[in-house]
Amino acid sequence: MRRTATLLAFSLSLLLVVSATATTPAFASGPSSSKSFSCDALAGAQANLERWLAKLLPRHADSAQFQSIARTVALVNTWIDDRCVALNEIQVVGSHNSYHLRPRTALLQAFVGVDPAALEWEYSNRPLGEQFGDQGIRQIELDVFADPDGGLYADRLALTLIGQDPASGEPALEEPGFKVLHVQHADFESTCLTFVLCLEAIKTWSDANPRHVPIMVLIEAKDEGFFEPALPTPVFIGAQEFRELEGEIVSVFPLDRIVTPDDVRGPHASLEDAILADGWPLLGEVRGKVMFGLDNGGKRDLYLDGDPSLSGRLIFPNSFPGQPDAGFVKVNDPLGDPTLIADLVDAGYIVRTRADAGLSQGRTGDTTQRDAALASGAQFVSTDFKDPSTIVSLDPTQPFLATYEVDLPDGLAARCNPVSAPDWCRSAQLE
Repeated sequence: MRRTATLLAFSLSLLLVVSATATTPAFASGPSSSKSFSCDALAGAQANLERWLAKLLPRHADSAQFQSIARTVALVNTWIDDRCVALNEIQVVGSHNSYHLRPRTALLQAFVGVDPAALEWEYSNRPLGEQFGDQGIRQIELDVFADPDGGLYADRLALTLIGQDPASGEPALEEPGFKVLHVQHADFESTCLTFVLCLEAIKTWSDANPRHVPIMVLIEAKDEGFFEPALPTPVFIGAQEFRELEGEIVSVFPLDRIVTPDDVRGPHASLEDAILADGWPLLGEVRGKVMFGLDNGGKRDLYLDGDPSLSGRLIFPNSFPGQPDAGFVKVNDPLGDPTLIADLVDAGYIVRTRADAGLSQGRTGDTTQRDAALASGAQFVSTDFKDPSTIVSLDPTQPFLATYEVDLPDGLAARCNPVSAPDWCRSAQLE
């Protein structure tokens, strides 16, 4: 053990000497996909160390010396992940409509009586901080409605259908600003009633856990009517409203805590040019940060507002290859074209897909879409079933199965991407 430990110590020293030549490119000049030649050298030394540890494990796993060496190797692997693994080379699980709470039973029953599709509303998510801390969620989705004067959603008008007072009594809903809910006046229960409150919940957790991989906040800008003219028409969300939405973002997060299109584009003419030439930032540059994506493909042009360079913008639009703003692509169905997501990921794009939709997989236990989503290489895999215990079926003949859930192996918050990760990536040390 003593001779082997000496060799290990020597190899660790060599590894650190080699790693000293590895440089982390700064955002100011754009991220670099080439990383450093040292990443390959580091990977060789890393593999030797891990082989030695594997040989020692059967006889010395309980020894203090072995444990000390194992901890050092883990730290070195984290060091390598920070400098040699990029943002697009990991995979995380996200939650769908992350703020959502199941409607009150009587109200849900009333809507199901009109349209059985309302059964798709019977899911709940835990508060955002609990999702991050207890469930390992690293991508969330928020539906936002513009409310520039305040009070537009203070009354939940559908409650009159079940004889309840529609007044919410929530002061936050009386204030101007974007509100977070699923369907206006009908499916309105939320763990954070306003966009700013949701952002503050994210920042509170992030401040306490500064080493987390970036959290993607997917925003769906909503202004569709519902039961018009009986219910008020939502405020249209256009270019000006998007600027106001970004104002709310920077009211909570300073720019140095946000991964922005400018950061990724660097000196290139477009975001797509940058990701295809240089790739995405390295993990060491973006830990403890958030990034924002726009869910609505139909709102993309309004968000761009004539500037596809995304100069000064905070949100990555849902775009598609061949467009100057392309970097983030939404492909909800991983089964439609079995190779589409993997091809996008391999090319350098960041992709969000869904492991399930409409709660059907939770009732049938069918894992086909889930397994395809995780294997696809999509960096963000969204689900309604990170915690099946939060979902209770209104119809006893259609129960949810406790056996269907979506997790990464070993309960990790992030893992090395099955399509794009380099050989030296180590999932256990990503967080």
